[in-house]
Amino acid sequence: MTPTTDQPVRGSGTFKLGDMAVHRMAFGAMRITGPGIWGPPEDHDECIRVLRRAVELGVDFIDTADSYGPYVSEELICEALYPYPEGLVIGTKAGLTRIGPDPADWPPVGRPEYLRQECLMSLRRLRLECIDLFQLHRIDALVPAAEQFGVLKELRDEGKVRHVGLSEVTVAEIEAARAVVPIVSVQNLYNLANRRSEEVLDHCEGQGIGFIPWFPIADGTLSARRGTLAGVADALGATPAQVALAWLLRRSAVMLPIPGTSKVSHLEENCAASTVVLSDEQFDTLSRGA
Repeated sequence: MTPTTDQPVRGSGTFKLGDMAVHRMAFGAMRITGPGIWGPPEDHDECIRVLRRAVELGVDFIDTADSYGPYVSEELICEALYPYPEGLVIGTKAGLTRIGPDPADWPPVGRPEYLRQECLMSLRRLRLECIDLFQLHRIDALVPAAEQFGVLKELRDEGKVRHVGLSEVTVAEIEAARAVVPIVSVQNLYNLANRRSEEVLDHCEGQGIGFIPWFPIADGTLSARRGTLAGVADALGATPAQVALAWLLRRSAVMLPIPGTSKVSHLEENCAASTVVLSDEQFDTLSRGA
């Protein structure tokens, strides 16, 4: 699939996260870390190229977290892009810790003093005076949720955070948070093959809240899938991953996919999905089951 412009991401349309207008095809910066989301990447220079190329392609929203590396992703973003281009929105997260490369090594920590500390450290690593979007990575079941939402409100009131988001939450949790602090985004697992957050997506759509689907191409497994997805991709001259991303963009106007990669070639493929146009029949066929 050949991009129709030098900045194919513009084809994804825009969405306003609070008062911040961004293109809906974004970039997730988890994969620019080492294996297991642990330590530095195997190819540091390529990851720097990925971040700079993303901006060249029109990406103006980058999603990261303190736990990616940990800290590595934020540090690379700063190294590659500071001083940041005008209009670039960086969203980061706190509330999950990374204690090792094992897939289970993501314990939540939601103590208010810890969330505040991580916000301050993210500001330092990213060389920012205010974080555009600060997201609670998980609600810690061992800490009263109201306390976790409360420190997010404090950080926003103090000007350290511009807007607040949540990750892996239910509709009830969104509304509980909104009773304390305005919420502009929700980041839940969602893709063509896993739609367990359909109710949350519908709620976000009704409330004008941005929905950021993580693992938007199912950790890459949708790229290799045959059957209906591959058939639609063949008909469009696209890849299965591009069609899966195009389906997300078509699914809802509040959807902001964040495909991530550590390779420029893969980044360019993902961004080109912004130019893929599904027919009504193709969208409906995929929606019934890829």
